[in-house]
Amino acid sequence: METVWSIHRHNIELHENCRSWERKAVLRKVYEGFHRQISEWCRHDLSGPTVEIGSGLGQIKTVIPDCITTDILPNPWLDRTENAYRLSFGDASTANLILFDVWHHLRYPGTALLEFRRVLAAGGRVIIFDPCMSLLGLIVYGLFHHEPLGLNNPIRWCAPENWDATNADYYAAAGNAWRVFCRSSCFDLGGWQIVSVQRTAALSYVASGGFRGPQLYPSILLPLLQGIDAILDRVPLLFATRLLVVLEKVT
Repeated sequence: METVWSIHRHNIELHENCRSWERKAVLRKVYEGFHRQISEWCRHDLSGPTVEIGSGLGQIKTVIPDCITTDILPNPWLDRTENAYRLSFGDASTANLILFDVWHHLRYPGTALLEFRRVLAAGGRVIIFDPCMSLLGLIVYGLFHHEPLGLNNPIRWCAPENWDATNADYYAAAGNAWRVFCRSSCFDLGGWQIVSVQRTAALSYVASGGFRGPQLYPSILLPLLQGIDAILDRVPLLFATRLLVVLEKVT
């Protein structure tokens, strides 16, 4: 019952986010920049669709119009309902899978990667965009974000035997992508080539207040904040709050 409540509470929060999205022009501009970063790493030369897993508001279509938007629960603005552990796409049928703030909700990321390998064509990519735990990131996500960091909890890479993917429960550990791709080499990434790992400050996002907090600067100052971001990006250990990881399927 708790799992069902958590998933549906997540859906309630999603509808609350819709109101923030409509109200905050600066948030829409910041997300457009994030989506353009992601689009630059997609394999547009491969046949097959680009699919976003866990699309939330589905706003990536403003940058990638033909992207198939999905989530675990249906919403009228999404294209289809999908479970990351059991996708409905055929073998080797997709070009790119995008996970925007989704990796840290995968309780068994290794199991999810196996499914991603199944549906991606050779050379297809998984683009992960998730929180990053620099000094600033620890402050932002540790003190002002509602999801746990999970830094002291073990990452369970693969699901236990006989686990039912259709009953996957709600899970969140905001530090997991950073732990896997920036802090440890002990996780099995066989069959994947790490194409890029980028850490960015994204202070323009943090100071926008995101979906829940107050906006700390007027929209007209967004270019100034983005200029500051370019400077802070040079010191990722101190200032990075966002992590972009690109994995490519190898045979």
